[in-house]
Amino acid sequence: MTTVAAAQDTLSPLTPSAPAIIRSSVRQHSIKVELCTPAIGAELSNISLVDATRDPEMIAQIRALWLKHKVLFFRDQDITPMEQQNFALQFAELESHPLAPSHPEADKLLTLYRNLEPGKPKSYVEKASRENLWHADVTFKNAPPRGAVLRCELGPDTGGDTLFSNMVMAYDNLPDTIKQRIEGLYAKHGAEQSFGAQLPREDRLAMALKTPAAEHPVVLVHPETGEKVLFVNSAFTTHFSNFFNFEDIRYGQDFMPEAHHLMNYLTSQAAIPEYQVRLKWRTNTVAMWDNLQVQHYAVADYGNAPRKMLRATLAGSSLT
Repeated sequence: MTTVAAAQDTLSPLTPSAPAIIRSSVRQHSIKVELCTPAIGAELSNISLVDATRDPEMIAQIRALWLKHKVLFFRDQDITPMEQQNFALQFAELESHPLAPSHPEADKLLTLYRNLEPGKPKSYVEKASRENLWHADVTFKNAPPRGAVLRCELGPDTGGDTLFSNMVMAYDNLPDTIKQRIEGLYAKHGAEQSFGAQLPREDRLAMALKTPAAEHPVVLVHPETGEKVLFVNSAFTTHFSNFFNFEDIRYGQDFMPEAHHLMNYLTSQAAIPEYQVRLKWRTNTVAMWDNLQVQHYAVADYGNAPRKMLRATLAGSSLT
């Protein structure tokens, strides 16, 4: 597994299929693209996200690179919360998180703040929203987010990295027998067992009514690229909706273990290192990922050090 920080010395220009856009009034050189790993990720340099919001051709170029590499990284983006929000708006409408707070200056930015006041009791949101497990964001909605633009306002001196995993590659590398078994399957995605698990029973049931489980295809066809994606995750996917196997079942007790084993096998695919890239954050680093093609894991190894992240969430559409 290769870190972004370890691969910064060699920059390669864009291929002819993605011509560089040069605006002399803004910059003297084209965007540079550096691949992070063979599987996933590219770091873009010589670019200002503020300038990009005023250049539709540059936005189109970034979008093409985003779809190709699935997660993009931008360093040294000293921008305001509203400028981050405006950049994200170039790619889709934005949505607030249904269960977490927004930034006071930019109402579509989710605040992911940790350890800002040592010794102070943690709020429900902070206790309930750890991200150190493989997941795609908010897949318990009928229309999961299309993507995200995350910026580091303040990070620990060491630790707090984020890993990203290519779920197109995860599907491609499944054995043919597994591909055949999961073709046509649907799965339920819920928030009650994750965000609601530590709530009092009455609050948990109320949250489940407000945010009911959604059903999505296990094998998602990406709406823009047409690629097949393994679309289950350990945070929100609870069970298959239409799993059955009458041929091999002796007794009823054989039925659910087979389904559980298969689900556990599928959700574990995100953890395969060959599908991953690992980002070492620095202040003003921005990551932009495709929430349909990518899962991520925020490593919680930074103890009581403060960590401030702001996320813009790109709205998606129904997957069924």
